[in-house]
Amino acid sequence: MRILIVEDEVNLAEALVQILRKNNYSVDAVHDGKEGLDFALSGIYDLLLLDIMLPGMDGISLLKELRSRGMATPVIMLTAKGETDDKIAGLDHGADDYVAKPFSTGELLARIRAALRRKGEVVPEDTLKFGDIELNTSTLKLSCQGKELKLILKESELLELLLTRKQAVTSKEQIIEKLWGFDSEAEHNNVEVYISFLRKKLAFLNASVRINTIRGVGYVLEASS
Repeated sequence: MRILIVEDEVNLAEALVQILRKNNYSVDAVHDGKEGLDFALSGIYDLLLLDIMLPGMDGISLLKELRSRGMATPVIMLTAKGETDDKIAGLDHGADDYVAKPFSTGELLARIRAALRRKGEVVPEDTLKFGDIELNTSTLKLSCQGKELKLILKESELLELLLTRKQAVTSKEQIIEKLWGFDSEAEHNNVEVYISFLRKKLAFLNASVRINTIRGVGYVLEASS
């Protein structure tokens, strides 16, 4: 799961990045409303944490623009304590929830999980299953018929992406945008390296699931019967 934080309080944004990464989310943070809109419109994020008061473009205007363009990405507004009008405005313009500052880590994580569940996504503590394999995205453990091994974070993120897309083909560009971000310097060979790692680990587990290459298009998970 990839989360975008749009928050102009740099120290708070950095703290949120650390908290979310420790809980196995991929996170980007920007500190300006217009930049936040550009990032959000990329379509690579599963959820936005959006502050109300932002330079360039305020959070409500950013939210209205996203919804006017048909983007249904879950949005949790970050509001000042006691600012009821901000909460009402956010919810009226399409926010999924709000968290009043200051907030506890536990509350924020619970609200994120709830927003992702409402969207119909798989939240990080769940287990993803396909064929004879299971991936626990919280512990990063991949299991198959009683055998188990632990993946590194990027391997888990890549396999999670392939699993959530089921048998759809996923391009290298989609993988780079989802795992590293659209403005990263990651290249196709970075994807190829992690695909190779995953293939070796699936083979080690004697899994029936394979990562097949569709030449010129991307990768797809397939399970032999």
